[in-house]
Amino acid sequence: MEINEVYDDAVEVSLFSSKDGMYEIYFSYDRFYGIIYVEAENAESKREEIKIELAREYEKHKQVTNEFIRSFVKKHKVCLPNDIFFDASKLFGL
Repeated sequence: MEINEVYDDAVEVSLFSSKDGMYEIYFSYDRFYGIIYVEAENAESKREEIKIELAREYEKHKQVTNEFIRSFVKKHKVCLPNDIFFDASKLFGL
């Protein structure tokens, strides 16, 4: 399952399900992006919470602030996996 929402072409929040593990909430806003891992039963409510916070920040500043990044990362335990920019097509010639 994948749910993808974009707010004003500036904020994206996507939810990816997993059969065997944690769900992933991917977000991007300005130069700020990452993944938040969440249990399946909390995935929808957490995605909604994140979407509201990012949209509120966007409406307020139109670009992410360092203060917001620090508080958001701490509150939501944001991860930036090493492979977020991995391009398999170059490695496997796809």
